[in-house]
Amino acid sequence: MNENPLTLYALNNVVRNAVADALPSRYWVVGELSEVRETAQGHCYIELVQRDEETGNIVAKARGTIWSRVYTLLRPYFLEQTGLRFAADIKVLLQVTVGFHELYGYALDVCDIEPTYTLGEAARRKQLVLNRLEQEGVINLNKELSIPLLPRRIAVISSSFAAGYGDFCDQLANNPYGFVFYPALFASPMQGDKVEQGIISALNRIAQNVEQWDVVVIIRGGGATSDLSCFDKYDLANNCAQFPLPIITGIGHQRDDTVLDAVAHTRVKTPTAAAEILIHAMAVQAARIDNIRTNIVDGVRKAMSDARRRLHLVARSMPVATALFMQEHHHKLDMWQQLLQSASPENILAMGYTLTTCNGKPIRSVSDVGAGEIVVTHLADGSFESTVNKKNLNIKNNG
Repeated sequence: MNENPLTLYALNNVVRNAVADALPSRYWVVGELSEVRETAQGHCYIELVQRDEETGNIVAKARGTIWSRVYTLLRPYFLEQTGLRFAADIKVLLQVTVGFHELYGYALDVCDIEPTYTLGEAARRKQLVLNRLEQEGVINLNKELSIPLLPRRIAVISSSFAAGYGDFCDQLANNPYGFVFYPALFASPMQGDKVEQGIISALNRIAQNVEQWDVVVIIRGGGATSDLSCFDKYDLANNCAQFPLPIITGIGHQRDDTVLDAVAHTRVKTPTAAAEILIHAMAVQAARIDNIRTNIVDGVRKAMSDARRRLHLVARSMPVATALFMQEHHHKLDMWQQLLQSASPENILAMGYTLTTCNGKPIRSVSDVGAGEIVVTHLADGSFESTVNKKNLNIKNNG
């Protein structure tokens, strides 16, 4: 047995000196921030990890410290250059020195940061999500839905404490047309690492009674640009892209586009702009209804005017028409009267014809009388009676 063993502190001190001798310089290292914790003293403790590109499993890990004298300069600089908070779940390029402390072990001291790397990496990761959604054929699904003609029943996903939610409701309630809307809040965090799951949960609650809603509006009231990275997540975008109701987003600022904006049916900048989209949709339909009503009223008025004009013309032409009708029919009656008179027995007798009757009935055949019967012969100026003595039949020559 060695009679002079090292204490743990002594061994760690040896390691510390060895590390300092072997790694005396500063190094630029790439990693993902998995934990960021600020202290009351102004220091920042981080955990830096590296993940396997294929599996996502962590393959390396290191603790790091950004001392207050560095962090007070680094944090605002990073925010100004990237628009992102120095927070977990972003990839960074850090300049570090490697150290080993007898009590705390291996750690990195952060000296500087390269913001352009994070910007490029954030853009790359966002583009990867967009590419995946496009390859899966879902990126434009929500855009293919139609906003209902009268979008009055609105499921709103926002923070219950957000000023933007109040602005949205006020804009709807005080619209200049007097339209009535029915917004209902489905609360969700709108910044931080709980945003993705919070919005997905709200969507699931809406989907349980999807027939009760016309549209979904996702809004947040203000907030830093740095908080927008939570709207670039694949699961959130995928849920929104395939949601059965059109989604309107009003979560960003003028120059910011998130993946969620890219898959939404309609993207606007602010909550009040989202309200204006709905008010405008109602106004378009109100104008169309007014148009239809005006056309119906005008059509009825024209039809009534045409009918009055036709009645007036008929009324004016009635006397003339009646006179022509009577004249034509009087003429016909005169002709019929002349025909009747010319065919009367009196006129026929006046032409030299006679009419012989027996017992008041005209004799048309010798068989109508018998010998000894009295017949009466009628002439134009009178009549006389005769007694039948003999009947002679006419014998027709059939040859």
